[in-house]
Amino acid sequence: MLENALLIEVKDFVFNTFKNELLPEVIYHNFNHTQFVVNAVNEIAKAEKVNDNDLEIVLLAAWFHDIGFVRDYKNHEEYSKEIASKFLKEKGVSAEKISKVCEIIDATKMPQSPKNKLGEIICDADLQHLGQDCFKEKSNLLRAEWEQNCNEQFTDIEWLKKNEGFIKDHKFFTNYAFNKFEEQKTQNWLKIKKDLKKSIVKEKEQKQKVKLKSEDQKRKKEKEDRPEKGIETMYRVTLRNHIKLSDIADTKANILLSVSAIILSIALSSLFPKLDKPDNAYLVIPTLMFLVMTVLTMIFSILSTRPKVTSGKFTKEDIKNKKVNLLFFGNFHQMELEEFQEGMKEIMKDRDYLYETLMKDLYFLGVVLQRKYKLLRIAYTIFMVGIILSVIAFIFSFELFGVPIASEVLSKVSN
Repeated sequence: MLENALLIEVKDFVFNTFKNELLPEVIYHNFNHTQFVVNAVNEIAKAEKVNDNDLEIVLLAAWFHDIGFVRDYKNHEEYSKEIASKFLKEKGVSAEKISKVCEIIDATKMPQSPKNKLGEIICDADLQHLGQDCFKEKSNLLRAEWEQNCNEQFTDIEWLKKNEGFIKDHKFFTNYAFNKFEEQKTQNWLKIKKDLKKSIVKEKEQKQKVKLKSEDQKRKKEKEDRPEKGIETMYRVTLRNHIKLSDIADTKANILLSVSAIILSIALSSLFPKLDKPDNAYLVIPTLMFLVMTVLTMIFSILSTRPKVTSGKFTKEDIKNKKVNLLFFGNFHQMELEEFQEGMKEIMKDRDYLYETLMKDLYFLGVVLQRKYKLLRIAYTIFMVGIILSVIAFIFSFELFGVPIASEVLSKVSN
């Protein structure tokens, strides 16, 4: 590499400037990159047989081309030329050489526009990484730098598209750079296209997964929030409670029937044979009261459990006018299966009709329960009152007709 006192001073100046003034967020356009470009400029210029005078000029431009980043990120070329001009002027460099250095720095501005051989050399040196294995590493550094300093955020796909388009439109100017870097540049470009395709497919799959997950969550939320779920739960719980109450009523009626039947059988076997004797005439009235109470209790118990079955038929007009409740067997037990299925399909098609049918089923089940419990209450009342009155009648008859039950009991106790 060409080295002289001026270039050594320039190198020290650039190094110290970057070290002391460059922001830490500028992680790509720093002294390492500048050194990278300087070395490449020297290599390409030697291969292109550039004389020492021109080599010095292009090397000066390479050292200063990115120093403007210490002042401003977007307009760094202008500041680079300003800093270079001031430094070189202080070192006694001619105005003509300074002008050439600034012209070469201008050539690195994007899009690159070299006006001479020296400009082509620095442009190829500045972007030589496009045709090297380190391209991905340099690209990632540049991406991070842009995101930090330009308030730009890129997705992987956006960045790959940007790189793919940039490499596609780029060209090396010098023969040496083209021969050395073009093949690897093409390989890098193909790899970017491959990565881009994979990323697009991956993003589509990810979006599809997110969409499906979102739709699934939406369906679950709608299912949880929809009024129908609460309505269905209400019908289910209420109908179950009504059926349980109906079972309780039937159990109570069965208890009364069993007890009354036992009492009746005891009365018929023990009391009735004694009534044909004149001495037992006083037992007739209490026994009749006892029998009447038992029979009435049994009658009302049976009435409370007696089923009521309707005609078991319906018409299409009934379905159309929403008059029939097909959830109750008494309304369809005499119909053909096909007619019943058609009717049920009509109900399932119409949500309002379905809910109305459930309402009717619930309402009439409540009406039946009211009748059951009313008759059951009467049966229990008759049983309770009848037992009390019958016992009182028996006691009164025994006392009235000379059978002092209480006196006999007391005498036995005293003896």
